[in-house]
Amino acid sequence: MPTNLAIDDRLLENARKLGRHRTKRETVNAALEEYIRRRKQQKIVALFGTVAYDKRYDYKRERRAKRA
Repeated sequence: MPTNLAIDDRLLENARKLGRHRTKRETVNAALEEYIRRRKQQKIVALFGTVAYDKRYDYKRERRAKRA
């Protein structure tokens, strides 16, 4: 799907060099993949501290039981 975008050439060239990409297309695709990955990670981080847990749970005992 052909798309015309007005992207700052200086930013694109810096990203291409930094990422060691051969083409502008590779650079843009890598940047989009990284953007998506980071946004998904931010959603996961927001969940920290929201899970209720049993303070009496002994994970070490559970590990020993699994080994036996």
